[in-house]
Amino acid sequence: MTLNRRRLPVLPLLLCLGSGAWAQDNASEKVEEFGQSRYQSTYNTQQHPAFAAAGSGQNSLGPGADKMFTFSLTGHWGKRLESGAEVYMNAELASGTPFTGNLVGLGGFTNGEITRAAGTTPKPYLQRLFVRQTWNQGGEREWLDSDFNQMARWVDKNRFVLTAGNFSTLDVFDDNAYAKDPRTQFMNWSHWTYSSYDYAADARGFGWGVAGEWYRGDWVYRLGRMSGPKRPNELPVDWDLLRHYGDQFEVEHAHALAGQPGKVRVLAWRNRAVTASFNDATQYLQSHTGTNPQSFFQVRNGEKIKYGLGLNLEQAVNDDVGVFLRAMKADGRTETYAFTEVDSSLSAGTLLKGRLWGRAADTVGLAYMNNQLSNERRAFLQAGGMSYFIGDGAGHFRYGAERGVEVFYNLGIGKHLWMTADYQRIQNPAYNMLRGPVNVFALRVHTEF
Repeated sequence: MTLNRRRLPVLPLLLCLGSGAWAQDNASEKVEEFGQSRYQSTYNTQQHPAFAAAGSGQNSLGPGADKMFTFSLTGHWGKRLESGAEVYMNAELASGTPFTGNLVGLGGFTNGEITRAAGTTPKPYLQRLFVRQTWNQGGEREWLDSDFNQMARWVDKNRFVLTAGNFSTLDVFDDNAYAKDPRTQFMNWSHWTYSSYDYAADARGFGWGVAGEWYRGDWVYRLGRMSGPKRPNELPVDWDLLRHYGDQFEVEHAHALAGQPGKVRVLAWRNRAVTASFNDATQYLQSHTGTNPQSFFQVRNGEKIKYGLGLNLEQAVNDDVGVFLRAMKADGRTETYAFTEVDSSLSAGTLLKGRLWGRAADTVGLAYMNNQLSNERRAFLQAGGMSYFIGDGAGHFRYGAERGVEVFYNLGIGKHLWMTADYQRIQNPAYNMLRGPVNVFALRVHTEF
């Protein structure tokens, strides 16, 4: 890609800087009785200097110095009906270009916004359209703060919540107070959810489905079914939810440790879709000399099951410090369905509020990631295979876990605006010990109102 095409656009940055206001600690008990309108804008520019690489293949991160950017502008609207049900709609305008001109070369990508971007020209799309119904069932009352796609109000601690329509699996499952939002917290994919959670979604990360949540005191039980793509990692949705789908079940428990709140979540998931097994793809590659290294296209011959199990912890140390940990293991026998190229993941870190040093609107984050591949996926790559996002070619691959650290400082400029400086260091990009490490520097501008 030429330098002119990779030039970072000025207009999205000006739109981001010119947006309205929102206070981070906005916990005033003002019930949103009828509706909600909220907006966000985020601009993220990243660059990495040149790094060492023994060789490069079709899906390698380019070893030369490079830049990328993403921009998003999103409107969130909610309406409470007379029945008590809530209807939400989100529309988004997004643009951006990844490193190397294509989304390849990493398991844990460095910018959580990049799946929604498709070039330097901003493109609009409908992001969410769903209904949520809550049935209160008694017990103590608790306050829900106003948030994106959540109207402020009082609810019973014992309740049942049903969400149906077009939304993201991550809107309901795998919450975490300290590592969830790449627009305000950690940027790397490995920190805002399990990177080995191959959750059903289209190429932007959304789908159609239904999810139920049963709150009973300190316990929450969640069950949901979501649509995936017609073909793995593509945008068109597969509407056949009786044959092809992603199911998830999560149990959450809230607790207090040394007087500080925390939560433990266990998540199990299972996908059923037309995908290829890595063993079949490797055998095809080895028996057909000179064939396309993406041989899984030739062996995608029927429905297969993929599953995983994960543990999610969050714990406050005090009012200004919190820690988190996520760990998940997926079976890793079949190609990636809808997320990224990780079969076993670990992410852990901490957030510190700037109130500790007299900057209440600031936040500092530090996190570590460790992504690994299954034996089947490793054998495919070592044979010269290339999947959607990774593959350095035969003779240029020596397996090693993809590990990295991320640190950021989120500066509160005012209740309108935050600016974040972020640094990531990734060892063994795309699980290849013959490449890297890669150092990524980022600047993010974010506003909410």
